[in-house]
Amino acid sequence: MPADFVVPELVAGQRFHIRPITVHDVVKDYGAVLGSLEALRGRFGPEWGWPDREFTFEQALIDVAWLQKEAQLRRSFSYVVTSPDGERQYGRIHVAPCDDDAADAVVVFWVRADEPDARIERELADFVQGWATAAWPFQTVRFPGRDELA
Repeated sequence: MPADFVVPELVAGQRFHIRPITVHDVVKDYGAVLGSLEALRGRFGPEWGWPDREFTFEQALIDVAWLQKEAQLRRSFSYVVTSPDGERQYGRIHVAPCDDDAADAVVVFWVRADEPDARIERELADFVQGWATAAWPFQTVRFPGRDELA
């Protein structure tokens, strides 16, 4: 990441808000992950190893703290996607360097499996695809788990 690049801090839309994840999000994040265990494992496959079937609150706290620290170090960036009032966490977005030279970055995102409004997932997918190249200094982005965007 270029040293002078200003990392996006808040994206506010009509249907959702996106902001960096912090340890203060752990309770809502844990609920979103628990309600989506099978869907997340199915989407990202066993090679990711996350989330574990016995995902505990303590593991969630460690994970969220690690994601916050990674952003402070400017190595990768993780965001929560919430309702505009911040009461419900819809999911997450992760922006990270790509392991190969085929792309500048990898962007992984998901919406909780128990979200009753199916439009949120499609709207977030449409938004993230443009945001990853418009708000970030990337030319080519991979979207693992989202073959339709690749």
